[in-house]
Amino acid sequence: MEKILDIITAKMQQAFADAGYDASFGRVTVSNRPDLCEYQCNGALAAAKTYKCAPIQIAKNVAEKLDASDFSMIDAVMPGFINLKLSDAFLKNYLEEMRTAPDFGVTKIGAGKTIVVDYGGANVAKPLHIGHLRPAIIGESLKRLHKFMGYNTIGDVHLGDWGLQMGLIIAELQERQPDLPYFDPDFTGDYPAESPFTLSELEEIYPTASAKKKDPAFAEKAHTATYELQQGRRGYRAIWDHIMGVSLPDLRRIYGVLDVHFEKWLGESDADPYIPAMVEDLKARGLAVQSEGAWVVPVAEESDKKEVPPMILVKSDGSAIYATTDLATMVQRMQDWNPDKMLYVTDKRQNLHFEQVFRAARKAGIVSETTELEHVGHGTMNGKDGKPFKTRDGGVLRLEQLVSDMTDFVRSKVVENKIVEESEVEATTAKIALAALKYGDLSNQPTKDYNFDLERFAAFEGNTGPYILYTIVRVKSILAKYGDWENLPIQAPANAYAKDLMLAITKLGPTLETALKSSAPNLVCAYIYELAGCVNKFYHETPILKEENEEVKAGHIALIGLAKNVLETCIDLLGFSAPEKM
Repeated sequence: MEKILDIITAKMQQAFADAGYDASFGRVTVSNRPDLCEYQCNGALAAAKTYKCAPIQIAKNVAEKLDASDFSMIDAVMPGFINLKLSDAFLKNYLEEMRTAPDFGVTKIGAGKTIVVDYGGANVAKPLHIGHLRPAIIGESLKRLHKFMGYNTIGDVHLGDWGLQMGLIIAELQERQPDLPYFDPDFTGDYPAESPFTLSELEEIYPTASAKKKDPAFAEKAHTATYELQQGRRGYRAIWDHIMGVSLPDLRRIYGVLDVHFEKWLGESDADPYIPAMVEDLKARGLAVQSEGAWVVPVAEESDKKEVPPMILVKSDGSAIYATTDLATMVQRMQDWNPDKMLYVTDKRQNLHFEQVFRAARKAGIVSETTELEHVGHGTMNGKDGKPFKTRDGGVLRLEQLVSDMTDFVRSKVVENKIVEESEVEATTAKIALAALKYGDLSNQPTKDYNFDLERFAAFEGNTGPYILYTIVRVKSILAKYGDWENLPIQAPANAYAKDLMLAITKLGPTLETALKSSAPNLVCAYIYELAGCVNKFYHETPILKEENEEVKAGHIALIGLAKNVLETCIDLLGFSAPEKM
């Protein structure tokens, strides 16, 4: 469905042409003075230089050529602006087309394309902490947005499951239980099906082992274990299987609580088989060169304004690093899915890393010239005081604890205000808490740091998730009282508040396109906050259910029903949903 601004621009361009001027001057924009008009064209000012004529005269000539049935106001004003307001009939017809079109007529700009969204970045054997919140919910939202816009989407958690932390766990486990068969190189039988550690034990083993890295002997043991694991030592692979078997279900559970879902649960281990051939190819083609015993890929370009170091491919000790794995993961993804785009959502402190990897991938021809590579580097979430978020004892807060804290706070408000029946408290609380948490994060520009404020995020008023949910629930209540409403057609706006609401609804398509191209879910948040504000103003100023004229009442209902559907679609793109009551 054509965007409303494009339709108006086409009409304006035709008017310029009909008046004898170049059509390119007829670009229309949303007015920056909504108190004066809804849309405006400043093309007469530029045309005046070309045609050696007063801009106000050009503006008047063009205004006369516009179809008055499309606009309730066409004003040519000094020094040469053309101010416009849409006619009620035009707006009614446009919204009715939105109401009846699939997905509100939003253009599927990603149709026929595939995108891999790499987000989450969890490390097995480690509990998720607050640093995992942003990549999870920003990545999930961007994946949903791409899917809505027509892309075939593949979300990959890209687990950290193949690095030194595995060797550390193996080394620590061997010190604790040296008699386990996994450490006997001569053992040929079947290894136990039951893991030698529980989840809680595993989560204690890793930090203990990590703290011992300063001990040269232990560090050497861990590095050796990592190398032997990656080389396929049978006993260590069996321990690795246990680590994955114990850790993955818990990761899935916590991501599930956040309503974050991955199509693929692949990790660094899945990219490992692609590394040897890739490295040899880069060496053979002279793309990888030796530097101080290591193999590196020079990626600096003449246009660089700051130094971009070579990407290390293989360290001097022969081991691969994150960059190697990320490059091999690209090889795997191109072979398996041949995506048109790969989007990575990680901490912005990895900007240089991905710049190096992307350049190396293009230089080596691992990705095609048309494959788009993008890194969305997000900022950090800090405490209310603006400092890094810590627990009372100075540790890193677990993600599960953060969700629990938000849930407990929201539950207290739900119970205190008797928002729902006792039997509905938990389900309602879970939805409000998730909305508060996700909207509180996503309403910020991804690249910016922000301060986590539990009370502000969970407030039922202001620019918050609960406010958006409350607006939706309020409309649901009105629609339920009215009865069958789904097929009611859109009518001409009954008042100024109705027209403001209609104009806000028409911004859906452009907003989603801009949010997609900018990788900015915060634009969707800003849009639904504006839309919710228009819904509430319309509700407060219009007697919807008390309207005596049944036809007018039906028009009110159709309008708020469409607004509700748009709001629900948008919050789904953000990764949460509304309860039935609130």
